[in-house]
Amino acid sequence: MDSPGQVESKIADFIHVLTAHGGLRIKSKILACNGQVQPTSGGAAGSNPSTPAKAPLAPTPEISVELSGPDTPLLLARNGELLHAIEHIAAKILRFEHEEHDRISFDAENFKLLRHRELEMMAEAAVERVRASGRPYAFPAMSSRERRLIHLFVKDSGLPTASQNDGPRRFVVLYPEGEEPASQPSSDDRAHAIRKTFRRR
Repeated sequence: MDSPGQVESKIADFIHVLTAHGGLRIKSKILACNGQVQPTSGGAAGSNPSTPAKAPLAPTPEISVELSGPDTPLLLARNGELLHAIEHIAAKILRFEHEEHDRISFDAENFKLLRHRELEMMAEAAVERVRASGRPYAFPAMSSRERRLIHLFVKDSGLPTASQNDGPRRFVVLYPEGEEPASQPSSDDRAHAIRKTFRRR
């Protein structure tokens, strides 16, 4: 397991590659779990360290990276596609397992914070809707991290949830109280069905 200093060094090296060799015009600020800010890539970005932090809506990551600069709009285009990709690559560089990706977070212009608030409001509205209608509610397809947030936000309601579908089409379904989530075929069943499909051709 890398020490916090080693983790910060690896992230700083990765951001240097993005700026020096990838041509991205961004600045970064690495905030470690001990609250220390490490400016990299030519300067600090984001909010002032003296600004009081807002209450977290989700588990606080061990390492947060705030990005800014002329290419910030590029990071946030297509619903933050590049920002999420950079975060994913950083998690892989740090050799975090899939379930450990929440240990690191990249953000720019509070994009993730605002998205978390949006997801929280979606979850609250879905709970009210399911209780009023008595019918399951399917959220739009989301990333694994956003699905985990939805599960977290509705947990206190006591209503059961389950993820459905595969890959980028995977989404969360919220069920009325007492209703069991619909079971999905196991990965072995899906693999068997795919093999049967190819045999028919």
